[in-house]
Amino acid sequence: MSTSTDKATPAAPASSLVDGMDGIERFLDSELAGQIDFLIARARGRGSGQANQMLADLDLKVRQSSVLALAASGLNPSQREMGEFLALDPSQIVALVDNLEDRGAVQRETDPRDRRSKIIVATEAGHELHQKARQILAESEDVTLATLSPRERKQLRALLLKIAF
Repeated sequence: MSTSTDKATPAAPASSLVDGMDGIERFLDSELAGQIDFLIARARGRGSGQANQMLADLDLKVRQSSVLALAASGLNPSQREMGEFLALDPSQIVALVDNLEDRGAVQRETDPRDRRSKIIVATEAGHELHQKARQILAESEDVTLATLSPRERKQLRALLLKIAF
């Protein structure tokens, strides 16, 4: 009597052996692999995952780094503006700013344009942290986009800006 543990593992389909594709490559011709939303989400996941891994030494993640970048930009964004630009819910922005504020990287100041609102500005330590994060993010982008030429990277950036805004 044979049990399921006695059965041999089925051989790979002949088509994947002929094409030399195994693993996830065999799905590249699927309908899903042609869907823009899927491709954007997958590219974002790969890029963010790579960046988060590289930012770990600074105890940062991409979202925190994004908030810090806006705070260090000199544009004096309010929390509301940050949320709108980063497409994050206000509670997410509050948590990210709280975390960075606890680390001494940002501070909340009264917005001179609207005294009921707070702007988020980087401290001196925040500017230093931002510079380190910027360098790491540039390296991460190079890793993520290694298969693209400089021209293709420029084109991708332009297309993504068109889609995002």
